Amino acid sequence: MCQLIIKSFFVLLFVFFISCQKQIEVDSSSYQPTPLIIDIPSNFPSIEHPEDNPLTEEGVRLGRHLFWETKLSGDNSMSCATCHSPQYAFSEPYNVSVGIHGDSGTRNAMVLQNLAWSNDFFWDGRLSSLEEQILIPVLDSTEMDETWENFLNEIKYDNKYRELFYKAFGILNPDSTHAAKALAQFVRTMVSTNSKFDKFLRQELSLSQEESAGYASFNDLNGGDCFHCHGGILGTDNSYKNNGLDEFPIDSGRGLVTGLESDYFKFKVPSIRNVEYSAPYMHDGRFSNLDEVITFYSTGIHPNSPNIDPLIEFAAQGGVQLTPQERNELKAFLLTLSDPDFINNPKFSNPF
Repeated sequence: MCQLIIKSFFVLLFVFFISCQKQIEVDSSSYQPTPLIIDIPSNFPSIEHPEDNPLTEEGVRLGRHLFWETKLSGDNSMSCATCHSPQYAFSEPYNVSVGIHGDSGTRNAMVLQNLAWSNDFFWDGRLSSLEEQILIPVLDSTEMDETWENFLNEIKYDNKYRELFYKAFGILNPDSTHAAKALAQFVRTMVSTNSKFDKFLRQELSLSQEESAGYASFNDLNGGDCFHCHGGILGTDNSYKNNGLDEFPIDSGRGLVTGLESDYFKFKVPSIRNVEYSAPYMHDGRFSNLDEVITFYSTGIHPNSPNIDPLIEFAAQGGVQLTPQERNELKAFLLTLSDPDFINNPKFSNPF
C-alpha cells in the first residue's frame, strides 16, 4: 500500500511538472521582430530576400542556435556546423561528408558563403531555395538521420527555444517550416566581402607584383583563363559545367535533376572566394590543395570528357600550360581572396 502511494505521488509530480512546462507564458509584447539589413559594399549586387522570409535580428538569432544544435541529428552528435565549420569557410576538410553512422556521402560539403545571391543549391542544383535545401540533411540517413518531428518534440518544452521561436515568428509551437526559415536567414548573413582583393578594389591597398601578375593571368584567355567561370565579384557565375575532370565520369551531376542529356556530368561552379580555407576541391574533393587544382587546369584536363564546357578552350592540349612561375603567380592571386574577418566573425560562432 505504501509503495502504491509513493508511486502515485511521483506520477502526480511528473504530471504537474509537465503541465507547468506546457503552461509557460510568453509576453505577447515580445513579438516585435527587428528588420536586419546586411551591410553590402557598393560593388556587390543588391540582395533580394524572399518576401515570406525577410531578415530579422530575432530570426537570425534563432537560426544561429539551430545551426549549432546537435539535437538536429539522430544521436545528438552532429550539427550543421559539423560539416560547415567556420575555419574551413563553412565547409569541411574531408573529400566527402560522413554521417552519424559512419556512412560516407558521395560529394564534398559545399562552402556556405554569399548564398544570398544564389538561386539554386547543392552541386547539382536540385533545389531552388535555401529554405528547401536546409530541410534535407537532417532527414538524410547518410547524414544526420533525424526527423524534424523528433527534433521538435525534443525541444517542445525548452524555454529557450520557445522564446526564440516566439520572438522570431510569433509562434509558441515550433515547426520545421519556421526552423528552416530561421536557418536560411542565418546562412544569408554569411557574407564575405573583406578579402585583400576586396580592399584592392576599394583602393585601400595594392597587390604585390606576384599577385598582380596572377590577377592578370586569371583574366587572360592565354593565361590562366579563369575568368569565364569565376569572374565577377562573387567568384562564380553560378552556372553548371563539366570542366573535364574525367574521360569517363561516374557521377551524372545535374543531368539527373533536369533529365537533359546536355546536363550530364555538369556541376555547379563554386565560388573561389576563401578558396585558401576550403580544401579539398571539386565536387568529390579529389584535389587536396590549390597546387593540384592549378596543375589540373594547366595539364590535366580530359578533352574527351562528355559535355565538356566549350569555354575550356585549351582542353585539346590538356589545359592552359602554365609555367611553374605562372602557377605560383596565379596561386598568389587566389590567396588574396581569403577573408579572415569572415571565418572569424563572432556573429557566426557557437552561441552555446
